[in-house]
Amino acid sequence: MNRITFTAIILLLIVAIALAWTTDHYHGNAVRYKDQRDTATHNLKLANETITDMTNRQRDVAALDEKYTKELADAKAGNDALQRRLAAGGRVRVEGRCSVPTTTDTASTSRVGNAATVELSPGAGQNVLDIRAGIISDQEKLKYLQEYIRTQCQRKGSK
Repeated sequence: MNRITFTAIILLLIVAIALAWTTDHYHGNAVRYKDQRDTATHNLKLANETITDMTNRQRDVAALDEKYTKELADAKAGNDALQRRLAAGGRVRVEGRCSVPTTTDTASTSRVGNAATVELSPGAGQNVLDIRAGIISDQEKLKYLQEYIRTQCQRKGSK
């Protein structure tokens, strides 16, 4: 019986070691899968935050685009109305001031002359309105880009 008991104890030890090894193996797998799950959950959260941020930015940019496109269209319509009025025989007047040098020998100062109005020829008036349209367009585009930079590029928390 001694030999049978010894063999039984050895077999029980082998079974216990096998069970311990199996338990450790499955525990290691469980820890590894939990870490993978936590990493995937974190990445999903980051992706959802990024999608939300991008959606908000797209909405903000669309609102900016709509606002400045409307302002540009309104300014262009005003300039087009001036061009139609000029084409229909209207006149373009330019108001300005200019420095007039004095004729004294002791000082070389200049004085500001009275404000005057100058009437332009139809061709020159058309050129002025074309230049004005370009300036208005450029100013509206600059305002749009400045607002875009202020709200999108310099936004707190931007990545």
